[in-house]
Amino acid sequence: MRYRDFIVSLVGPCLALSLVACDGGKPATTAGGDPRPAREKPLVVVTTPMVGDLVRSIGGDRIDLVVLIPPGTDPHLWTPTRNDVLQVLDADAVFMNGLMLEGRAGDSFARVEISGRPVVRIAETLPKAQLLTDTSNPSHFDPHIWMDPTLWAKTAPAVRDTLAQIDSDGAETYARNLAAFEADAAALDRECALAIGSIPPSNRTLVTAHDAFGYFGRRYDLKVQGIQGISTESEPSLADIERLVSEISEARIPAIFIETTVSDRSARSVVEGCAAKGHSVTIGEPLYSDSLGRVGSPQGTWAGMIRHNAKSIANALGGRG
Repeated sequence: MRYRDFIVSLVGPCLALSLVACDGGKPATTAGGDPRPAREKPLVVVTTPMVGDLVRSIGGDRIDLVVLIPPGTDPHLWTPTRNDVLQVLDADAVFMNGLMLEGRAGDSFARVEISGRPVVRIAETLPKAQLLTDTSNPSHFDPHIWMDPTLWAKTAPAVRDTLAQIDSDGAETYARNLAAFEADAAALDRECALAIGSIPPSNRTLVTAHDAFGYFGRRYDLKVQGIQGISTESEPSLADIERLVSEISEARIPAIFIETTVSDRSARSVVEGCAAKGHSVTIGEPLYSDSLGRVGSPQGTWAGMIRHNAKSIANALGGRG
């Protein structure tokens, strides 16, 4: 953990408490002393749009859902606002991705855990043997687990169990919704496998703006290279760019990809470098990596995001999306 993140993790709980104090006193309390008001539905707060889509799929209309990070925002760089912390403190349950994806959040959600309410880091419910490590920092795991539909589906039982814990009357509904989600994820996985499987063997290298597609590549047999590292806070060196330019040019890879939440500056440097070596490489349709598309768009759901990525990658690399 870097020094700045260490400091954030220390001050997070204190910040949460101070924000409540600054709000004109304590939140309204029920007769039993619970700082949350009585409500008809459980209030569930999540961090990323991907986690929100998963929790919404299981919870349906039995829960009130708040997603803290807006679509199009990089979660690696997200810092909770005053209002975010207040909503977290008011929640009946909180869901995060975990594995340091929301790195700047630190331990700001510790106050909720201390109160006994569940804070679920869904990626951390998976066995470590199923996780990829950060090649630049082997002590850290790759947090981008939603890129593999089969792996993402394995986190859904933890969502069902937690929602049933705070709303036992909805247990049967949550179980039915889980079964439907798992079936949809399996169908999406088959769809992606067909699209990516159509890419010629010589073109099966996926170069993206940052290293968010490791699980996708492992699942669908693609060699994956990110111009930046797993975190978008990293910056590629000139040597990294030159090495990647040489590899792309030698392998005659036809396309590389930018991402909707990452600057395209480094990707365009790679394109220019390849051109200088006599190899023309195009930039494919932007991929969705660390966030969903705008609400209401086809890419505004997790399944739509993954489907878009699979088709765009297949089409740009010579397959049939």
